[in-house]
Amino acid sequence: MVPLAHTAMLKNYLTVSQQLDLNPYPLLSNVGLYPTQLYDPKLRISVDKAIQLLEQSASESGCETFGLHMAEQRQIADFGELSLLLNYQLTLRDALKTIVQYRNLINNALEMFIEEVGNTVIIRVEVISPTQGYSRQAIELALGIIHRFCAALLSQKWRPLSIHFTHAAPQSLAIHQHIFGCLLEFGSEFNGIVCTSAELDKTNPQANIAMADHARRYLDIDILQHENESSTVFEIRKSIYLLLPMGRATIEQVAQTHDVNVRTLQRKLEAAQTSFSILINDVRRTLVIRYLNNLNYSLAQVSDILGYSVPSSFTRWFISQFGISPTAWRKNNKAINNSILNS
Repeated sequence: MVPLAHTAMLKNYLTVSQQLDLNPYPLLSNVGLYPTQLYDPKLRISVDKAIQLLEQSASESGCETFGLHMAEQRQIADFGELSLLLNYQLTLRDALKTIVQYRNLINNALEMFIEEVGNTVIIRVEVISPTQGYSRQAIELALGIIHRFCAALLSQKWRPLSIHFTHAAPQSLAIHQHIFGCLLEFGSEFNGIVCTSAELDKTNPQANIAMADHARRYLDIDILQHENESSTVFEIRKSIYLLLPMGRATIEQVAQTHDVNVRTLQRKLEAAQTSFSILINDVRRTLVIRYLNNLNYSLAQVSDILGYSVPSSFTRWFISQFGISPTAWRKNNKAINNSILNS
């Protein structure tokens, strides 16, 4: 299954490229995307190609915050048909739950989970590709868009507590501070937004229940027409990716997230010739590299994030997967990075 995103991002891409004096056309061609795709609003493009384009453009332009500059151009209307439903939701909570429900209409690679602990809300966000690794630009684009959406829906009365990124801070925080206007946490355990429950309960000035119901019926028909575009295995893998660092990546929790019982989930995975344990292991292999590269985390913390309560169990698993201990891997990788920086 190829994750897909709407072409609205390409229009933003051209605008940002011009602002940064970057010639976008060779880069578009290099990843197999073309300006003619801009003129079909229903056309969807490969997320893998979009991520490559973002990362290559950031590198070519020397702009570490390329993704955030693109987020600055996005409007609610860029959500396509979904914007009709989002605009009429009663509260921000309703609108965000709607994004979670219909996120595949925006971007098949997008995963969101809203977690409430007391009066604190964590909106966790990931952009997950089957072939591309972690993308700083894609994450910052996604978080920037969601933040701007919240602000637009609440007529600029949106006040988050903090924004979190698992990657390191850029040299300059100017664009981050301009867009988010709140505490920024880099090298965090998760990518996402933290706010109060009261923020989510704020009323949307444009709320209209009747119009929202009408838009939902239209979108549900659209989903039925495109239901085969999404792979069950990829969707479950995305859920594991987001829930694992929370300590909630059990088969029961994932089944609940997808509104099925455990046995149904197992049958779907068996039909796809895989299993829940295989997917858990694949996600651990991906996430462990991200967290080991972040020296803010001790090996004990990495072990805990990946679901190992005993560090020795984590070490045995890592050696079985990579043929080297996590301590040795981190030491070797640090030496390689230092060599690159000093060359």
